[in-house]
Amino acid sequence: MSIKAIWNRWPKLARGLPFACVFLFAAAAEGQIQVDLKFKRLQYIAYEPVLATVTLTNLAGRDIELHDANGQSWLGFEVSGNEDQPVTLLSTEIAQPPLKIEAGQRVTQQIDLASLYPVHDFGAYHVRTHVYFPDLARFFYSPTRVFEVTDSRPIWQQTVGIPDGVAANGNVRTYSLLTNRFPDHTALYVRVQDKDTGIVYATYSLGRSIAFEQPQAEIDRANQLHVLHCAAPRAWSYSRIGLNGELLEHSSFMETKTRPRLVHSTNGEVAVRGGVAETPAKSSRSTAPKLSARPPGLPKGNQ
Repeated sequence: MSIKAIWNRWPKLARGLPFACVFLFAAAAEGQIQVDLKFKRLQYIAYEPVLATVTLTNLAGRDIELHDANGQSWLGFEVSGNEDQPVTLLSTEIAQPPLKIEAGQRVTQQIDLASLYPVHDFGAYHVRTHVYFPDLARFFYSPTRVFEVTDSRPIWQQTVGIPDGVAANGNVRTYSLLTNRFPDHTALYVRVQDKDTGIVYATYSLGRSIAFEQPQAEIDRANQLHVLHCAAPRAWSYSRIGLNGELLEHSSFMETKTRPRLVHSTNGEVAVRGGVAETPAKSSRSTAPKLSARPPGLPKGNQ
């Protein structure tokens, strides 16, 4: 190519350089924090915790600290429901402590979306995570993920009063057992609610359930719920649930010469008789979101 031809082309190449530089800078900036969002599964029932796993990778080439700044929370979500209607936060902000990420490090955060957003109506929800990086005063986004809230089948329900001396709000509780069919199994759920106020104290899975075996449910003298259900052939799962939705005990029994069953003693206590205990009882654990975060009311068809 002649010198003249090169000279004639030079203005066009020169004009393209600023745009190329802008593109390369934008690509470099976009990659400084990589954000990913995942859900453990695609299907949930109303008021069940919806745990979102947020993964952050520091690609800035230096240590960074994410923190609230300029009136902006460093971690947030964009949630939309049916017909792309935005779903608003139950409170004004997501309270997350500052997070330091070393260069090249990858960290994960687990957030219960059901405690932050009213995602209890049936339908599909689209979710995207955004992270605010104060050093650049800009946002980084995750890909959009989808989960679905579906109906569940109620199989048992009982309303009880709150005994004297028990630390619990209101006057009554309604225990419900529900089943939900997933592609590869059926799960048994428990829900604890106050139907007078519409508050749902807890909804969570008690594990896999054999569909043709009806769970056993009994109320003891303290108005706590005892549930015994068949989790697999000749394997049974026992749970004791408190008035505020706490899982107070959980253990497993194997069917031997006798089949496990729930029995009432003369003093009103409930215990498992028959079978052989496979695992020791576990201590109480926390279940549903904080009371202040629970949306009132139940979706139609699930009350």
